[in-house]
Amino acid sequence: MSGYHRGEIAVQERSGLQRRAASAERAIGSTVPEVAADFLARQPFVVLGGTDERGRIWATQLTGEAGFLGVPEPDVLTIDALPAPDDPLAGLLSGAGEQAGGAAARIGMIAIEPATRRRMRMNGRAVRDGDGLRVHLDQALANCPKYIQERHPRRPAPDGGEERGEHRGGVTDGDALSPAQQETLRAADTFFIATASDRGDADASHRGGNPGFVQVLTPRLLRWPDYAGNGMFLTLGNLELNPAAGLFVPGWDTGASLHLTGSARTVWDPDEVARVPGAERLMEFEVTGVREIPAASPLRWSEPAFHRFNPPVA
Repeated sequence: MSGYHRGEIAVQERSGLQRRAASAERAIGSTVPEVAADFLARQPFVVLGGTDERGRIWATQLTGEAGFLGVPEPDVLTIDALPAPDDPLAGLLSGAGEQAGGAAARIGMIAIEPATRRRMRMNGRAVRDGDGLRVHLDQALANCPKYIQERHPRRPAPDGGEERGEHRGGVTDGDALSPAQQETLRAADTFFIATASDRGDADASHRGGNPGFVQVLTPRLLRWPDYAGNGMFLTLGNLELNPAAGLFVPGWDTGASLHLTGSARTVWDPDEVARVPGAERLMEFEVTGVREIPAASPLRWSEPAFHRFNPPVA
């Protein structure tokens, strides 16, 4: 996966950012530098994106103690965790690769340290390795800290009751957003988006902004601004070739996870874009599937300090 594919190039050209993209391309490698390996070893979670057995793209997270992410070789990432059975990517990741007699699962990953606003993005091919995954990397790159809200991990209460989310019931599935889920999205300052190229190469990326930057237009249609970034357009480039996408919205204070699958498109209309502060383009996401899992993660986080570059929300 060296160089940009034709979808990424098409979006770069339409945005007039070919020169910036050419400069940024030098940051894309297929190995993890030593300083980045140390960064990964400190992280308690990683976000993954991939395609399920029905061809739907989802994003999710895996968690563990510091050290559950490892770099035994420069082009290999190990993850000492597997998704729970009710996770939308459980089938893809728990059965990936040689031990199950199948092909490696193509996944995108992003590791974020909210306290320092650092992040690293990796894409590759995962195989099951005991109770975890071994990912052979095709791409690895560090991204800028823009639009990441500062958060710090905190310990759950000793009894764990409310922190584990036991009062919220079980997993729920649907094909549209419930009123409560709509409010979750309207209040969100962070979500993650998974996409894949027309060849199936997956990617996972971060989106952030002030609460309200995600608009819920209907129970099945979302819209958000695409703010200025590094000009690579790895997400929008994939969508240019393959509109399938998945969103993951973490419950920072509850451990709940909201997973959406559907399709996304870029809105280029200048009049529409001009109505949204800070937007360079708009993105629309049509929901076709929803899964909400209470207490999916043991992690709990402090209230956010919003990034100073977050544009205002109208």
